[in-house]
Amino acid sequence: MEWIIDSFARVDPPDGVGVSPYKEFDNDRSNEVNLLKLLRLPPRIKVLEACGAIADGRIEVVTENYAKVFSSRRDKVYTVYLDLNKGLVYSNDNGTLLRGYVGYPIICFMMVKRALPYDDRIAKALAGIPWADLNERYKKYAIVESIVKKIARERGVSEGEIDRFVNEVLRDLARYRLYLVSTIPQQ
Repeated sequence: MEWIIDSFARVDPPDGVGVSPYKEFDNDRSNEVNLLKLLRLPPRIKVLEACGAIADGRIEVVTENYAKVFSSRRDKVYTVYLDLNKGLVYSNDNGTLLRGYVGYPIICFMMVKRALPYDDRIAKALAGIPWADLNERYKKYAIVESIVKKIARERGVSEGEIDRFVNEVLRDLARYRLYLVSTIPQQ
């Protein structure tokens, strides 16, 4: 087991160790170091995008800890690793890797595993939404969220219902301390 610097977030040291900015992680591979980054909460729209992915059947659970999530255009496949007991996650989506928040593929997998709330009625109202196209066209999540809420309202789900659901998911997600691993443990 190697000690690694967690330069992104202060973490609690393992038992028996004084206060330290280091995080211990055993990734079951000899002589490898794995830097851990504490992920932030995502923009609200990512909760809705995760629901839409489930409703569209764009998640494939591979094992207890691994899943594949397909983009709304189905031209990208995101590899997701999730170990909630250790607080370790990985996804190769831009939000997780580049922006440092819990990306929609991770949220999607957590919903499927029942680690986060999921509402089938809301998800069905979000099915078929062209997320990538909307995000690229408008470039602001607030605008995309407004468009998505309008679509959901036309499908029988109110803005208030959506807001309450998103708040509930983000509240539950905030209870987890999820660290992004730079190397995925082997399956």
